[in-house]
Amino acid sequence: MLATLAIANYRSLRSLILPLNELNIITGPNGSGKSSVYRSLKLLADIAQGGAIASIAREGGFWSTLWAGPENFSSAVKRGDYPVQGTNRKDAVSLKLGFASAGSDEFSYAIDLGLPSPIPATAFSADPEIKTEYIWSGPVLRPSATLVERRGAMLRVNGDAGWQTIDKLLPHWASMMTEFADPARAPEMITLREQMRSWRFYDHFRCDSAAPARQPQLGSRTTVMAGDGADCAAALQTILEIGDAEALAEAVDDAFPGSRLAVDIHDGRFDINMWQHGMLRALRAAELSDGTLRYLLWMIALLSPRPPALMVLNEPETSLHPDLLPALGRLIVKASRQTQMIVVSHAPRLIAAMEDAAAGTSVQSIVLHKELGETKVVNVCSHDMPAWSWPKR
Repeated sequence: MLATLAIANYRSLRSLILPLNELNIITGPNGSGKSSVYRSLKLLADIAQGGAIASIAREGGFWSTLWAGPENFSSAVKRGDYPVQGTNRKDAVSLKLGFASAGSDEFSYAIDLGLPSPIPATAFSADPEIKTEYIWSGPVLRPSATLVERRGAMLRVNGDAGWQTIDKLLPHWASMMTEFADPARAPEMITLREQMRSWRFYDHFRCDSAAPARQPQLGSRTTVMAGDGADCAAALQTILEIGDAEALAEAVDDAFPGSRLAVDIHDGRFDINMWQHGMLRALRAAELSDGTLRYLLWMIALLSPRPPALMVLNEPETSLHPDLLPALGRLIVKASRQTQMIVVSHAPRLIAAMEDAAAGTSVQSIVLHKELGETKVVNVCSHDMPAWSWPKR
């Protein structure tokens, strides 16, 4: 389980350290930085897939993702005595992402991306390069706990025989997580990479008439539903066959009393059927209302037969009727007992439902707001913030 999420200089997150529990609710007004937290987590997951630089490019490039304010705010600026003004930069330009584990026998990770060298000239000079990457054991970075260290192109690992430099130079645009895999010399890197690759992100399912979830789909056993719900019928059938079919039935009845789900299979194509109380026939996915279909997609995602290490939900309340939010909150809490959850939301009714249902679950509520354009946590005292230090370049 992740105990700490750390982000520096990513959009409005100039310096943000978040404590994490089994279930984490991130809330705050519009524009407070909730979506930036979600996107920074996706960027971390992309590192393990080898797609971090491309993800930054899709966000508008490195300069578009960087914190746009000054390096620091003086006391006079914070009091409003002087306007915010730029000064000469003292520190190197960098975007830092990292997380710490909860246990001493688990692994933590940090990466620092910066500006590339202007020489030699290249058409990709707008891409950032990876300056450092570290893996260490336990929640706090210490020299004695460091297991893998990457500085520029050089990589070294700490094994039974002490530090060993790897004789392979790493390209500056690629993470060590994808460029080096040696179960003998660096087993922790493989373990951490596979953990990060298992993270799942769900955000605003499409439910329009042409949405993939509304179409009959060629199906195969699907233990993890795709992010767009294109394989939702096959994922539902997988839950019915090898997952918790009883929990599925309870979740359907909780949200839609008297209803049940089935999967119609014709010529190898799978289609969701929903039997509702009082209806003489089942409704197919194409016939369901937007809110009903969207709720079913959340339900199928949360009841996956293969729970990930971490699941991140971005505003799951979007386009749902308020009466569905208590049932969704209970479903999220139930899922958090098998999977660490981070839920980004600004729906008070959903948040209240999760907090009410969370008996026996460790819940961390994080309220964000902006001060001088910078995202800050308002409901966690500085004394309760986890210890964190960034690796030096």
